[in-house]
Amino acid sequence: MSTTQTTRPVAVVTGGARGIGLAIAKWFLAHDYRVALLDIGMSTLTQTEAELHNPERVLALACDVSKPDQVQASIDAVAKKFGRIDALVNNAGVAVFKPIGETTFEEFRHVLGTNLDGAFLCSQACVPYMKKAGGGAIVNIASISGLRASTLRVAYGTSKAALLHLTKQQAVELGTVGIRSNAVAPGPVDTEMAKLVHSVAIRSDYYDTIPMNRYGTPEEIANAVGFLCSPAAAFINGQCLAVDGGFDASGVGIPTLRKAQTDSI
Repeated sequence: MSTTQTTRPVAVVTGGARGIGLAIAKWFLAHDYRVALLDIGMSTLTQTEAELHNPERVLALACDVSKPDQVQASIDAVAKKFGRIDALVNNAGVAVFKPIGETTFEEFRHVLGTNLDGAFLCSQACVPYMKKAGGGAIVNIASISGLRASTLRVAYGTSKAALLHLTKQQAVELGTVGIRSNAVAPGPVDTEMAKLVHSVAIRSDYYDTIPMNRYGTPEEIANAVGFLCSPAAAFINGQCLAVDGGFDASGVGIPTLRKAQTDSI
């Protein structure tokens, strides 16, 4: 392996086979990183690996991030192939949209197992390799649902709120060894999954609450993640960046304001 290859930074992206995770992986590739994609969906992972078509810089590994043995084996494989790990993006996530009374304990634990336990396990496995590389950056993909409550999200919202606190714990402890930890909290993003689960009525509700009156794009989330992993964010640690078009800042009255502005034109 050439000197350029051994010094070129390495990013691990969980849930990297599609959607936001894939957009993040592409950001890293465009900025001269080598990238490891961890994903539970083997068929999608294989397809994505083929589409990226860059075996020297892309490693795709099937991994259930809620399983400690699978996580450790995958991260060890990344370090063996690339020789270092510089950035970890904990993006893998699942959701169950049900009222509190109808959400089973098994469903609750499944969501927390992936969204929270997965981030804990992947971070724990990557940190020793980041230390060897002289430091690194962790970005946990939280959600606006971790900052403000929404209907039908008792498991999802709770997992993301806990992830935000995990981010602060990591920042305090790991910052002392040169590893920064931050979170990105996306608002609604136009992914294929969102198109499947967000009805016309739900989309309308979001538009009514987002000042910018639209969904975000996976690339906009990826840009924020890339920034937090870059030297430009070298003194940013323990923070949550909401990439949400102003959703977290908004209260009531936006549709009325829009109508008044339109009527005044």
